[in-house]
Formats: sequence, C-alpha cells, structure tokens
Amino acid sequence: MAHPHHEHAGRHEISSLNRAFIIGITLNALFVLFEFIAGFATRSVGLMSDAGHNLSDVVSLILAMLAFRLSEINANSKYTYGYKKSTILISLLNAILLLIAVGVIAAESIGKIISPQPVEGGVIAWVAATGVLINAFTAWLFMKNREKDLNVKGAYLHMAADALVSAGVMVSGIVIAYTGWLIPDPVIGLTVAAVIVHATWQLLRDSVRLSLDGVPAGISIDDIEAAMRAVDGIRDIHHTHIWALSTTETALTAHIVVDDAGRMETVKRSLKLILRKKAITHATLEFETDGAECTDTCNGADRKSGR
Repeated sequence: MAHPHHEHAGRHEISSLNRAFIIGITLNALFVLFEFIAGFATRSVGLMSDAGHNLSDVVSLILAMLAFRLSEINANSKYTYGYKKSTILISLLNAILLLIAVGVIAAESIGKIISPQPVEGGVIAWVAATGVLINAFTAWLFMKNREKDLNVKGAYLHMAADALVSAGVMVSGIVIAYTGWLIPDPVIGLTVAAVIVHATWQLLRDSVRLSLDGVPAGISIDDIEAAMRAVDGIRDIHHTHIWALSTTETALTAHIVVDDAGRMETVKRSLKLILRKKAITHATLEFETDGAECTDTCNGADRKSGR
C-alpha cells in the first residue's frame, strides 16, 4: 500500500515545483520591468544594466521550468528515454549563464573603479532593497528541493546570487547617499562575483560530469559493486556502467555471473531491491553462468576483471 502514497507525494512535489517556477518567473519579470523604468527615469546606467542581468535570470528560470516539463514527457519510438537528458543539458547551460553573469558583474565593477560615475544612491538603495526581497523569496521557493535536482539547484543559486548582488547594491546605495563615496559599489560587486563563482563551480562540475555520462555525485561504483557481490549466489560482476538518465534518475547496466542459473530470478529481485535503496532507479542486468564466455567487448570501464 506504500506505492499510492509515494505516487501522491511525487505528484504533490511536481505541483509544488511547477508553482514555484511560475511564481518566480512572474515576480522576477515584474521586477526587471520596475528596475529598468527606475533606471531610465533616474538615468542610472547601473540600474538598467542590472535589469538586463536580472532578465538573464528570468530566462534561466524559464529554461529550468522547460527542463522540468520535458522530463515529464513519455518516451516514444525515437526517444526511448523520453526527454529526460534535456534536464542535464539545461543545468549545464544554466551554470554557464551564471558564470557569464559573473563576468558582466566583474567587468562593470572594474569599469566603475577605473571611471567612477555619479549615481543617485537613495533610489539605488530602494530599488535594490526590493530586489533583495524578491530574489530571497524566490530562492526560498526552491530551497527545500535544491539537492534533489540540478536544475532546481541552479534556480536556487541564481536567485540566492541575485539576492546577494541586490544586498550589495543596497549597501553601496546607502553609503553613496550619505557620504558621496562611490568606491563601495564596485568593491561589493567584485566580492559578490567571487562568492557566485564559488557557489557555481560545483553545479558546473556536476553538470559536465552528467553530460559526459559520468557516475553521478554521491554514488560510488565500488560501493555499488560491493553491495551487489554480497548477494548470495553471485560469483562475479563485470561490465558495470552507471550514468544519469536525468538530473534526478540514475541508470545501471551490469553483467552478473551466478553459480546457479535456476536462481537468476531470485538474485535479480535481490539486486533490484539493493539498487533502489542506492538511488538507482533503472537497472538492466545481464546474467551469465560461471565459466561461460562473455561475448561483449571489454573496455576501460571493466576496471577489476579486465574481461
């Protein structure tokens, strides 16, 4: 009776994330419009350029929601795994967009250090304060599920980074308004850029690994094989491959050598149960009897047996 409960929980989680994306996209799109109008009215190049940066975050959220929707499309004769892999490609694109945003922030900050421009600190502080609230709230929408999916993590990082940027801009606006000193703006910008790079690096690394069909983070092929070898009736395991079908689903294929062909079904059930507990949702197992010749060509993945 546990299956209907998990199915209901899954549907609830999907609905919750879908709602988070819609709310986040709407709020941030409205803020981009507000920030651009404020920048145009006060002739603040900084605010208008930041509106452009925030527009890239709206695009990032739209891409993440697109990946989320594509992952729900059923498989067909041409795409036998559906469009699940698109979630990995989009997470990689989002990581790249974050780094591009960092480059823009750094370039603007350096430009302001070299050639300071007078700005209206009070207006900047109020607009940035609004940005802090919107970005922090949007980040909070994705915080609970950020470790379950790379695209959700990317959306969370985008919004958390923007909240940091807006907080930095708000502080610099207050300082400028009360002292007329312009240097805090670019200094805070460079500091925030460094923080974003540190937070983005793991997302980029994980996205590249999954794009190359590498073993997902948090899964050890040695631990998986050790757990499988512990099943009674298994003599050896080789040709083991583990890769990500999507940012939330992991697949495995392996050749299993058993000492008794009559126990294959029992062994298979035990293995599938172990693999599900190890977060591997899709397993394809090929069974061989001890002493039988393996007809598959071996490659570098067969690390131990060399067969």
